[in-house]
Amino acid sequence: MHETYLALLSGGLDSTVATALARQRGRVGAAVTADYGQRSAAREVEASRRIAHALEIPHRVVDLRFLGQLGGNALTDAAKALPTPRDRELTGDAAQRSADAVWVPNRNGLLVNVAAAFAESLGLAQVVVGFNAEEGETFPDNTAAFVDATNRALVLSTRGRVQLTSPTLHLRKREILIEGRRIGAPLEWVWPCYAEGETLCGVCESCVRFERARREAGEAGSFQSAWRSR
Repeated sequence: MHETYLALLSGGLDSTVATALARQRGRVGAAVTADYGQRSAAREVEASRRIAHALEIPHRVVDLRFLGQLGGNALTDAAKALPTPRDRELTGDAAQRSADAVWVPNRNGLLVNVAAAFAESLGLAQVVVGFNAEEGETFPDNTAAFVDATNRALVLSTRGRVQLTSPTLHLRKREILIEGRRIGAPLEWVWPCYAEGETLCGVCESCVRFERARREAGEAGSFQSAWRSR
């Protein structure tokens, strides 16, 4: 069966590889990136635009900045400091504290449902997302339980026309990176950072996880998104 997808693309490692995998398995009719008031919105949008172009997928940006106006988290509120956990602090209570600091109320629930609305209107059967096993340990909306519960709701809210899928769901970051390299995903364009600077901050949780994945995958040297260095 030829599957049809809409990609929920953030410009990071996981969603980029998930989108590239979906493209191998079927037709990705569109990619959607959300500006929800996050610090790195401009970087994520530009990275996603370039990734979608490289994969020959139509791309659009959705304005959900009201979500950032709710405040209360370091991801959307510049007055709050981003947590900077060290590699060894990405498990247990320390990892949970970092996750709590950047938790945006119902973010993935909202993003998936917005993507599902686009998918239903375009006749695309699946929304593909880049969840992963690492962050699933501290973010419940990155888990199989979230996918299962969402799909039960989507049966009713899209009249059975759209489902949620994540080909990276049970993989750790290292495995996702290796898989992305194997299939030729356009990883040179990713922006795996919570911040908005000219270069990756290198110290936020997302950067620390990305650099650990690169190290564990045997990649040497520093990483710099190609779209920021050209």
